[in-house]
Amino acid sequence: MAQSKVVLLLLLAGFLSAVSCDSNRVYDTYKSIPNKWHKDSVVSFNISPPDSTNAYNLFVNLRNTNDYRFNNLFLIVEMQFPHGKTIKDTLEYRMADPTGKLLGTGYTDVKENKLWYKEGVIFNESGTYTVNIQHAMRENGKANGVVELTGVTDVGFRIENKTNNN
Repeated sequence: MAQSKVVLLLLLAGFLSAVSCDSNRVYDTYKSIPNKWHKDSVVSFNISPPDSTNAYNLFVNLRNTNDYRFNNLFLIVEMQFPHGKTIKDTLEYRMADPTGKLLGTGYTDVKENKLWYKEGVIFNESGTYTVNIQHAMRENGKANGVVELTGVTDVGFRIENKTNNN
């Protein structure tokens, strides 16, 4: 019985230290991509911003495996504001170095990438914001997009407090 309490306390301490190390995090959610990411599949996040006075940095988070076969990634990210305004961006990110080695963090074949989306955003409208993320990959020399993108396992969205260090 005493041993199980020690194990429980160690697990709790580990969890608390992991959470407390990420003090800039305001919102951080992932959604799984089943098998392949279809070009028409939109990953959506509904966000209720914490306040309307502070500035925040926004990120797209992505987990991918070695099955991801491109050096870059094109995303269409759309932010819908509560009162009807919409901002749509087409973004490109490097996903591999010149040798083809995937970028990102992680010790297994799953790499995690924290990709800049917007800096210093102030959520000055009250209500729910919706962020929609869709891939826009194309193969070189081909007009039609990649229908099913392999190797992406999760897509996430993250909001951090903007600090003087960022």
